[in-house]
Amino acid sequence: MNPFLEVAVAAAHEAGVILREGYDRPKEISYKGDADLVTEFDRRSEAIIVGKLRGNFPQHAIVAEEGSGGSAASTRYCWYVDPLDGTTNFAHGYPCFAVSIGLLEDGEPIVGVVLNPVSGELFTAVRGEGAYLGEKRIHVSPVEKLVASLVSTGFPTHQRAKSANINYYWEFTLRSHGVRRDGSAALDLCSVACGRFEAFWEFGLKSWDTAAGMLVVTEAGGRVTNLSGGLYHVGDVDILVSNGRVHAEMQQIAALVAGQGISPKVSV
Repeated sequence: MNPFLEVAVAAAHEAGVILREGYDRPKEISYKGDADLVTEFDRRSEAIIVGKLRGNFPQHAIVAEEGSGGSAASTRYCWYVDPLDGTTNFAHGYPCFAVSIGLLEDGEPIVGVVLNPVSGELFTAVRGEGAYLGEKRIHVSPVEKLVASLVSTGFPTHQRAKSANINYYWEFTLRSHGVRRDGSAALDLCSVACGRFEAFWEFGLKSWDTAAGMLVVTEAGGRVTNLSGGLYHVGDVDILVSNGRVHAEMQQIAALVAGQGISPKVSV
């Protein structure tokens, strides 16, 4: 196994044990914003992951959501860690949350690990080696049209009233089989990778939200850009992910929403 992947998988499993044990327990919840929750389990999970990464790769930079990793120093390798993607779900006992660990080399994703501690599903990818769910190689959906697609999105926890995403949500809902909003961007990305969703879009995601999942998607044959179709870099303002086949249609509708030039006609 790739040595970077091996350490990331081990770290994810160790953190997953903590999250699974804490899932049914009362949580000590605090807030980073009006609706941005953090629990003691976020911090415990992050401490385990960061400690393992530092112990094995002391020269690597680490960027972690709760801040224990430091910052992205001028280095060839940088890890992006979300110790609990879907904290609100976790706090409410909704079983949709994940550990997400991604490694970038010179700004390009080379390793991605996403673990759902409740289901035990482990998504992994190494650049040039494909994407996997457990031992099984995964691929994006073959669906060709948005009208036959199931898509997903998320909404920001900061300045929610200012988000325009509800307009995109409306249009994509009318033009697809439906839009799901499960509250974990990392798992949404992996659901595109394994063909459960045909596409995903969102605004305001952080680098640790997408660093792992975007590699899983591309290694599964999917496409990752910003909403206008340009190159996506971790931490960009918006993201559009798809099986590749519905990407142009998603971009076109997003452009219509952004320009408020919405056509009343909906394909059926």
